Amino acid sequence: MPHPRILTRRPTDLDRCVVALRAVHEADSYPLNWPADPRAWLDPPRLLQAWIIEEPGGAVAGHVAVQRPPGDPTGQAELSRLFVTPAARRRSLARALVDHARSWAAEHGYELTLNVADEHRSAAVAFYEATGWRHSRTADADWTTPEGRPVKLRHYVLDGDGV
Repeated sequence: MPHPRILTRRPTDLDRCVVALRAVHEADSYPLNWPADPRAWLDPPRLLQAWIIEEPGGAVAGHVAVQRPPGDPTGQAELSRLFVTPAARRRSLARALVDHARSWAAEHGYELTLNVADEHRSAAVAFYEATGWRHSRTADADWTTPEGRPVKLRHYVLDGDGV
């Protein structure tokens, strides 16, 4: 049986990515606030590169992006928009996407960082910490929960990278 494959995301993939993102949002509330324009959310203005994992039948099973962080610090890039559909989980697809993005960043001279909502016992926090990311600080987000509550963001760097 053919395996899912990682492909550079194309503009024509965005509709399939939105379908996958909707499934993730309904299962996990990621993103915490459903975007008014999910296509634009997946294609932010500071985007450097994005990839999908495509199932043999053509469905998008996962997604990851790398973007310039706010303020565009030299040599840094931010891992973002990582998700795997509920139906495709427990197959190491998220790890494959992160590894792919890490390799791309290293080839292009970027140190990767990432931010994740600070939720107690978050699966995302557990995943990142188990895959070589180190919590460097926590700060207030510039957005709120759907109920209007403040959000804290955990900032991560790869172990061995400077803060």
